[in-house]
Amino acid sequence: MGSIDANPAAFEAFGATGVDGFQPLNAEDVRSYLHKSVDFIYDYYKSVESLPVLPGVEPGYLRRLLQSAPPTSSAPFDIAMKEVREAVVPGMTHWASPNFFAFFPSTNSAAAIAGELIASAMNTVGFTWQANPAATEMEVLALDWLAQLLRLPASFMNRSTGGAGRGTGGGVILGTTSEAMLVTLVSARDAALRRIGSDGVAGITRLTVYAADQTHSTFFKACRLAGFDPANIKSIPTGPDTDYGLDPAKLLEIMQADVDAGLVPTYICATVGTTSSNAVDPVGAVADVAARFNAWVHIDAAYAGSACICPEFRHHLDGVERVDSISMSPHKWLMTCLDCTCLWVRDTHRLTGSLETNPEYLKNDASESGTVTDLKDMQVGVGRRFRGLKLWMVMRTYGSAKLQEHIRSDVAMAKI
Repeated sequence: MGSIDANPAAFEAFGATGVDGFQPLNAEDVRSYLHKSVDFIYDYYKSVESLPVLPGVEPGYLRRLLQSAPPTSSAPFDIAMKEVREAVVPGMTHWASPNFFAFFPSTNSAAAIAGELIASAMNTVGFTWQANPAATEMEVLALDWLAQLLRLPASFMNRSTGGAGRGTGGGVILGTTSEAMLVTLVSARDAALRRIGSDGVAGITRLTVYAADQTHSTFFKACRLAGFDPANIKSIPTGPDTDYGLDPAKLLEIMQADVDAGLVPTYICATVGTTSSNAVDPVGAVADVAARFNAWVHIDAAYAGSACICPEFRHHLDGVERVDSISMSPHKWLMTCLDCTCLWVRDTHRLTGSLETNPEYLKNDASESGTVTDLKDMQVGVGRRFRGLKLWMVMRTYGSAKLQEHIRSDVAMAKI
């Protein structure tokens, strides 16, 4: 096997002078392209309020405006930017517009954009601590900071607030809540199969999962992906008598009936802020029911969880100390651009036990020591983006007071 050329000249940054051929990271091009991109972003945010929120285009419009075949020869960057302005922007639904009221808030901030830009420029792949110590530790730190703002129990943190000691809890930043649900469902599934002494198809047909009928559709999709029998994915009816939240008494009744039928209650998803009605499931009461059956409880706080950084809204998470996992998405309400979903678990070993992969080329002394976090083992894939930087940039730049002010301002406007 040949060795890599160790000549320093072969690795000069950004294709410096003396290196022949195509130089896609030429320092002057990087500066020029990014300056023009930043100017474009500035112009966009200055004008987005005046743009129509919905584009007046028909399906297939973009192919008619741009080349249908990839270009062979190069073109000035200005040509690409001109096509973005003239073809792409007119076809956008402008989620950044103050006149956009669909779905959920798509909040962003200058700090988040800067963090995303820097992370993309670094282009690191931090699947293990050794692959990028700073990326891993930044993500761990940002998650612990946010956990403190949410007043999550110390059992969900990677480190104590004093910075000493590696606990069993911790977190990971994923792309979406769908991923958070999938990885926790897989972990709960495997734990239940071990409890009943089965690791095959015969065992999984006995496992049941539960959620209110207001729960996001991604939960039911994740259940199917995790292999649960569709007949055992229980959608529990809600109504105005519980403000469309999950009724613990009804949950207990259904779970007990399943046990009597020889089934194994495995997982409950409780939502804090449903998409359809902003309903809040009673976390503590749901956890009490789950404890009777040794079922995993996950809190989906994707949207409304951000509000819980304000003390006056924190009661919606009461009982969180008795659940197994919780996820929330700063990209929905906490001024952090897509994608950024935070997942915390009380016992990371339950997650890594189902998701760990350790091929020879990823083995290293730091991982073997057990003193570091390898985030690849808490997600479906191996490769991962440097998402922690933008979340840290938001908290470091604005601080908890400004983040709370942002939430309170939105709540006040909603009451008008």
